[in-house]
Amino acid sequence: MISLNNITLMRGTQTLIRDASVLLSSGQRTGIIGRNGSGKTSLFKALAGEIQLEQGEIDMPNGLRTVSMAQETPASDRSALAFVIDAHKAYRELEEKIALAEAGHDDAALVRLHAAMEELGAYDIKNQAEQLLSGLGFSTEQFDKTVGEFSGGWRVRLNLAAALMCPSDLLMLDEPTNHLDLEATVWLEQWLRGYRGTILVISHDRTFLDAVIDHVISLEGGTLALYRGNYSAYERQRADRMALQAALYAKQQRRRGEIEDFVRRFKAKASKARQAQSRLKELDRMQDIAPAHADSPFRFSFPAVDADSGYLMQINKLAIGFDRPLVDKVTFPIRGDSRYGLLGFNGSGKSTLLKVLSGSLAPLDGEMIAAKKLRIGYFAQHQVDELDQHATPVETIQALAKKDPTLQATEQVIRDYLGGFDFRGTRVDERITHFSGGEKARLALAKVAWEKPNLLLLDEPTNHLDLEMVHALTVALQEFEGAVVIVSHDRHLLANTVDEFFSIHKGHFAEFDGDLSDYERWLGRYAETEALGAVNTTAQSTSCLTDKSDRTDKKAQRQQAAVLRELQAPLRKRAKVCENHMEKMQTRLEAIEAQLGDEAIYSEANKAKLAELVKEQGGLKGELDAVEEEWLTLQEQLEASS
Repeated sequence: MISLNNITLMRGTQTLIRDASVLLSSGQRTGIIGRNGSGKTSLFKALAGEIQLEQGEIDMPNGLRTVSMAQETPASDRSALAFVIDAHKAYRELEEKIALAEAGHDDAALVRLHAAMEELGAYDIKNQAEQLLSGLGFSTEQFDKTVGEFSGGWRVRLNLAAALMCPSDLLMLDEPTNHLDLEATVWLEQWLRGYRGTILVISHDRTFLDAVIDHVISLEGGTLALYRGNYSAYERQRADRMALQAALYAKQQRRRGEIEDFVRRFKAKASKARQAQSRLKELDRMQDIAPAHADSPFRFSFPAVDADSGYLMQINKLAIGFDRPLVDKVTFPIRGDSRYGLLGFNGSGKSTLLKVLSGSLAPLDGEMIAAKKLRIGYFAQHQVDELDQHATPVETIQALAKKDPTLQATEQVIRDYLGGFDFRGTRVDERITHFSGGEKARLALAKVAWEKPNLLLLDEPTNHLDLEMVHALTVALQEFEGAVVIVSHDRHLLANTVDEFFSIHKGHFAEFDGDLSDYERWLGRYAETEALGAVNTTAQSTSCLTDKSDRTDKKAQRQQAAVLRELQAPLRKRAKVCENHMEKMQTRLEAIEAQLGDEAIYSEANKAKLAELVKEQGGLKGELDAVEEEWLTLQEQLEASS
């Protein structure tokens, strides 16, 4: 049991937490959430004994082994593998004692020390460290590289591996998924599920939190509010509580209506069965939890663009990379309404592809045919580092506004715009160098949105953002009418904003026919295949009989796939008919709604016309609901038969 009793925590002259108490049970898995600057990291430091409380006390059991993830790693000549093993201090101490005993020819001490090593499980230590590094995306060739040779993002991964390596009863992780790709994030989830101690984690990744935690501590107005359940459960509980507050009720209902309208429009245009069905479920869930974010300080949108289905860019047989191609034969179109997610292991070429599409890196081969109307908004992983640290938010946007004098952006217009990103009051006139990582990321997003792109290229846009800002970004992307290509480890963001996925794997670029759940299952199968790779290679060379059996199995698989396609063909055909019908009905409904929005229709002279329109509207809505229900049933049948 860990007890926080009437604690008050300050940062400088600012009170972060005042007179707060909370109890954490042994084995509890708790997510610490709150807006940037609310005191999450300071609370971690207080728990680790790194900073002092202003008042109150923190009681922990005697002998509790506490491990927290370091935030910085100085360059050193230690290899990555040695650095991770170093975190297991008990093992390193035994190593030193054994070396001294060997030097002193102390056989009795050696017997005791080797017995202690065996009890510690020390002979498996190297294997454990290698598994941690592999799971977090390091190749075997990188195990022997020195810490100093890695970039900042990879050193964060080394810190995470070191924290997981060290035996602990309380594990505290501050934004562990920052700088991880989707594959490493999924691996970390699985590792944490098997961890038997108490977990405290700060994260902006709601899908990760849902998979890992069973309690939430929310920093709200200087207090610590404890909720049972994962992050989604917290949202529902908070929404219910806030619904009782009359001042927020109308705001909640407006947001619910916006999402209902978005779901309706998306259903009518959905064309990808599995992805569309998955996204519809996510959107319905977004509608349910919308009230929990009604008091968010963030409310921004990407400027409206000409929404049409015309092509913005055609990519043909593109080869990308540096000294040699990472990926070649990349071919796909980007339409005005394309919404793509890029999947693939770290280093596969996802970020490189976005750089090439943005024009910041030249392709090695192939062509990109861009439409004249193309306006690209590119958010790079290290976008925050490119901000002028000596400028203010107002000066940053003013510099962009000067490039396009037709905007006639006054200082007040710019200040109002920045308010949507929660830069308010004197904050808009402060130097960026004093901002947190999250504030810099928000400003970088504000720069991208200001330039009115019709194609957004986003590379890990949620890094450094808090959960409220991630939610606001998700909503803004839902409402954005242009094209989007995203690389992100945030599955909630992807599920709510992406219609189609492409994967990059071992130099090959291809459409991924499935949703994120399918991709996670594929990752599991792939990990098993890789683990058994050596065994399979040996088995394939043992006899011609095995080869013949393999060919027979593959032939049977092809025949089975052909039968499945034949069985599914009528379902797919009928689903396509439904999609076309929904699109036509939706177009007519929008035309009717436009007419009903004209005040002239309510005059006495148009009374008959008004009645006719209202009757037609009611009939179309009923018919649209029926066709939507049939379409969803067809998707379920297709999924069940796959």
